Amino acid sequence: MLKNDRWINQMAQSGMLEPFQPTLVRHLDPDNQAGPVLSFGCSSYGYDLRLSPQEFLIFRHVPGTIMNPKRFNPANLEPAPLHHDEDGDYFILPAHSYGLGVALECMRVPPNITVICLGKSTYARLGIIVNTTPAEASWEGHLTLEFSNSSGADCRIYANEGICQLLFFEGDPCETTSPTRAGHPGQGLGREPGVAPGGAPEDSHREVRQMARATARAWLYEGESFRTRQRIPAPS
Repeated sequence: MLKNDRWINQMAQSGMLEPFQPTLVRHLDPDNQAGPVLSFGCSSYGYDLRLSPQEFLIFRHVPGTIMNPKRFNPANLEPAPLHHDEDGDYFILPAHSYGLGVALECMRVPPNITVICLGKSTYARLGIIVNTTPAEASWEGHLTLEFSNSSGADCRIYANEGICQLLFFEGDPCETTSPTRAGHPGQGLGREPGVAPGGAPEDSHREVRQMARATARAWLYEGESFRTRQRIPAPS
């Protein structure tokens, strides 16, 4: 059964999503309809996640090589800089390229719930495809988000704003949950649960970027999710 906003808000009080926005935000100043953002927060039957500003990795071609999922070359991953202007903070995903980001919110999935991550239509209309990603029963961490730019133009990917929607499906109790077996692709860089990315001092930012890059490379190379040891300070 697909869970509604009432259930999502109740479970968030127990730490299912942190930080949590109980209503859908479309403007930073809603009273004056100013400061438009890509919507994030709780909707009727889902939750719109935000993209962390901490890390965004783009695949690049290494001349003379062919990508091999069994022997991943870390040189194929390149960090993208975070830009800022009056529209907000953003990364640039080049045309016909593929990138990895991390969700700002930390998620703790209940043992009888499977979460499906879907793309937002705002990005889909620009040719940005967010891969459908599951988070299974009892999984915890910050989801890795995969983006494909299928268009012929470079595109902004905004940080600290809505990037994808989570749908929560309840099922019969299962015998095997995520913690009882090894991780696998599609369940994130597996950042250890805690406070979400954002707003850390520069030294901490640098350390987080280094760890996230190393974790992403390990995750791709080994074919399973890894957990970092660093807890990332929440936005101020």
